[in-house]
Amino acid sequence: MSAPLLFLPGMMCDARLYGPQLAVFSATRPVMVAPFGLHETVEEIAAGVLAHAPPHFALAGLSMGGIVAMEVIRQAPERVTRLALLDTNPKAEDPAIAARREPQIAKVREGGLRTVMRDEMKPNYLTDGPNTGAILDLCMAMAETLGPKAFISQSRALQSRPDQQDTLRRITVPTLVLCGKDDALCPLHRHTLMHELVPGSTLTVIKGAGHLPTLEQPDATNEAIGAWLTR
Repeated sequence: MSAPLLFLPGMMCDARLYGPQLAVFSATRPVMVAPFGLHETVEEIAAGVLAHAPPHFALAGLSMGGIVAMEVIRQAPERVTRLALLDTNPKAEDPAIAARREPQIAKVREGGLRTVMRDEMKPNYLTDGPNTGAILDLCMAMAETLGPKAFISQSRALQSRPDQQDTLRRITVPTLVLCGKDDALCPLHRHTLMHELVPGSTLTVIKGAGHLPTLEQPDATNEAIGAWLTR
């Protein structure tokens, strides 16, 4: 049997973010999605993932999941057999973005999770496509399932996250760097940087996708992940 594949979700997402990938890759290997709990630092989230993960595993993370994945491989490089970084960012949080999270947290504390997700988060997610409405509805459903406490803890973790560029320079396992061509939240130049930092990595740009290519263009994304898993 092939090595287990562990997915890490984006901010305010759960396993549904990877529905098309779970359907395909679970036929040939154990596949799991790790929740983040209510930890308020990336370091604590990564330690929690490692506490429940198999001894060795392929690791893929999208957006916040990619940020956590970089910390997982920093903490336990010997356990990660290959790494996929999807629509993510290796740098520490920009102070201006960190400051903008404070009013969002305040609104969510006052019961405004749905408003924050609808007006401030979701517009940055997707490119235009025939399934945009359904995907945005799914994003809202995932966020409401996770709830306000998760939003606050994940926001705090992102605010204080470490820069991982040195971590990327030390990676020696097969690595895929993938992004949607139209990702406005984590633009292509962030992925070009990661590709340049990780020796021997592969860079794949998914056309017709924004920040969530796993849902926007699942076939193209699955093709890239399948190639990474067999490389």
